[in-house]
Amino acid sequence: MASILSASNKSMRSDRNTYVGKRFVHVKNPYLDSMDEDILYHLDLGTKTHDLPAMFGDVKFVCVGGSPNRMKAFALFMQKELRLEDSGEDIQDICAGTDRYCMYKISPVLSPSHGMGIPSIFFMLHELIKLLHHAQCCDVTIIRIGTSGGIGITPGSIVITDTAIDSFFKPQVQQIVLDKIITRSTKLDKELAEELFNCSKEIPNFPALIGHIMCTYDFYEGQGRLDGALCNFSRAKKVDYLKRVYKAGVRNIEMESTVFAAMCRLCGLKAAVVCLTHLDRLECDQITLPHDVLVEYQQRLQLLISNFIKQRLGLHDQTSSLGSPVLPRRFVVQVVRLTSCIVYGSFI
Repeated sequence: MASILSASNKSMRSDRNTYVGKRFVHVKNPYLDSMDEDILYHLDLGTKTHDLPAMFGDVKFVCVGGSPNRMKAFALFMQKELRLEDSGEDIQDICAGTDRYCMYKISPVLSPSHGMGIPSIFFMLHELIKLLHHAQCCDVTIIRIGTSGGIGITPGSIVITDTAIDSFFKPQVQQIVLDKIITRSTKLDKELAEELFNCSKEIPNFPALIGHIMCTYDFYEGQGRLDGALCNFSRAKKVDYLKRVYKAGVRNIEMESTVFAAMCRLCGLKAAVVCLTHLDRLECDQITLPHDVLVEYQQRLQLLISNFIKQRLGLHDQTSSLGSPVLPRRFVVQVVRLTSCIVYGSFI
């Protein structure tokens, strides 16, 4: 694990007096306070080896998503949208010392990847939330931005989640802890969902809607697909199930939202799930759209989140990716030195 602590780290510190927050990130673990050091192993960070408040203390928006490549693309997009100096493609992965996840930081926007599925996002969130806690971040908004399969909607639509449910249509996630089943609520912040939806209305011809999201443990059988290596149900049963899913208010299916919602809720983070849809599962199981179309769909998602962040920063009148830098002084690009490389901050 590379250390960034040095005699020059005073110059790296952000002005903590800039933010007067009321909502801090809470960890629900009494043992953390007694630890001499907390090693965030899968992020290649630690409380002794890194000055986490200096590196991450100004974070206000955390955008998480599965793919490292999409996270980097989002980081580059946000760098242009926020009109920061030295914008370009030389941003660095803060978690480069590990091959598990990536993480980029663009001023107040932190964007780590979380991999695919509930187990992967579960332990990433443990370390991410501890990172925000150790960094003394406050008033943080966290958004999962990702891809999904739509239910009864046009491919390319953006679904803003109001409720995350499991495969039994319940707003909960269950985990086995010491041979006991722990059930946690997956309620999301409805005001934040409405704010994102209202933001989408300001983008011309933008296909967005609010709906439930279903989270499964599997991409194939768990989502009623007929094209996996295993399938023990009929096409008729698949269609019947997906119709019941639609009737329950679900408009898209993915594999991370329930644990994301539960953990953020428990730790005092205002959270939202915003996903684009690649297909309508009532029509087909496989994604057949051309690559350029999928890229355009991804750009829709980036644009919505960018507009939301700019509105929160008071930059809502700014045209996308045009003009000269206009960020307030407190949102300068944060540069931290990790051994011999420079790390800005970064996307899904």
